[in-house]
Amino acid sequence: MTLPIELVPIETPAEANLILGHAHFIKTAEDLYETVVNSVPTAKFGVAFSEASGPRLVRSEGNDEALTRAAERELLRLRCGHTFLIFLHGAYPINLLRDVRACVEVANVHCATANPVVAVIARSGEAGAILGVMDGQGPLGVEDPDQAKARRDFVRKIGYKLS
Repeated sequence: MTLPIELVPIETPAEANLILGHAHFIKTAEDLYETVVNSVPTAKFGVAFSEASGPRLVRSEGNDEALTRAAERELLRLRCGHTFLIFLHGAYPINLLRDVRACVEVANVHCATANPVVAVIARSGEAGAILGVMDGQGPLGVEDPDQAKARRDFVRKIGYKLS
C-alpha cells in the first residue's frame, strides 16, 4: 500500500508566529486559549483545532478575529484531524511553548516559528496525517566568531539573556 504525500504551505499572517501541533478532545481550543492568555496576557492570537471524528469541525478561540479566521482557514487546508494551530502577534513561541506542551490535550508540537512552513501530509481516504514540517530553509554555512558575538549580543538586547 502506498500513501499519497502532499506538501501544504501554511499561509501565515504578516508578522505572525505560529505553533502547529497534534492534540485531542473537544476542549482543546478552549484550553489552548487559556494557555496563551495565562502565558502572555498581552498577546494577540487565534487558536484552531480540527476534530478527527463526530462532526469533524474546526473549533476555534482567540482574541484577534483575523488570526482566529486564519488558523481556521489553514486547518481546513491541511485536512488533518486532531491538529491545532496557533497564530501569534505580540509574543514569540518561546514565551509559551513550555505551557503549550504542558496542556493536557497536546500530544506533539510539530513546529513553532515565524519562518515559512510547509507541512508534509500523508493521505488515506478522508484521513490526513502530518508527517513533519519544513521550517524555513537549510543552512548556508557555519557562523564565524563575529556572527557568534552578534547572536549573543542580540539575545541580550531583546532581554532573553543577562547582560
